[in-house]
Amino acid sequence: MDAADYRARTVVSGGPLELAVLWGGFPLLGAGAGWLLAAATGWLARLPWVPFGDLIEWLDRLPEPQATAGTIGVGVLAGLVIAGIGTAERLIVTVDAAQVRLRRSAENRTVVRVDTRVVFLADKHLVLLDADGAELVREPTDLSAAALAAAFREHGWGWADDDPHRSAYRLWVPDLPGLPAGADALLRARERAIQRDRRDDARELRRELGLIGVVLRDEDKRQYWRLTGRAVAPGSKQPTSAERDADGR
Repeated sequence: MDAADYRARTVVSGGPLELAVLWGGFPLLGAGAGWLLAAATGWLARLPWVPFGDLIEWLDRLPEPQATAGTIGVGVLAGLVIAGIGTAERLIVTVDAAQVRLRRSAENRTVVRVDTRVVFLADKHLVLLDADGAELVREPTDLSAAALAAAFREHGWGWADDDPHRSAYRLWVPDLPGLPAGADALLRARERAIQRDRRDDARELRRELGLIGVVLRDEDKRQYWRLTGRAVAPGSKQPTSAERDADGR
């Protein structure tokens, strides 16, 4: 990639400030928490209801200054672990006139502009829709809406300040008519996953619903839905993701 190609791209990320907060702030908070724990072990050991009572009593019996140094060290280590996880989970968006690349941890996703009708930020998710209103991408992010809007608009992408289909969503209730065949069962299963905080299951069920033309929006653990332009009519057959993977399509 030459210099001209590099200048033609815009990268949106948390930047150095976010990294400074992660790698400076969290270890400091961990150190402070460790110091407070060391200072309060004597008082905590006398409380009958305190969790991890045996550990607290063990810490209280340790000599000083080793006890305080040890708890501070553990706090700093915990802060570094959190900073590492936060760094890996940061979303980095790279936009040019032809495509957008989304990088999080070791995962990279690329979406081309010709497949995308509109881009917007809604409910702290970056969303890309195709011409039928189906979701190409839905990524959680804390990135600045202004920075994202500027990046996409600079390279000629269609940016909207809000979900252009927001008024089309309907609250899901069991057995509601108008949904494609099988959608109600998937929505029931996803409701259970949401109530049990099983996020991976909920994400996978959202993907399955997308295959039959149902787009979701969550609000206070309630599911709202709308249909895409290619939604499967009730009673028609639509291959599942497993069936599509089997023949490579």
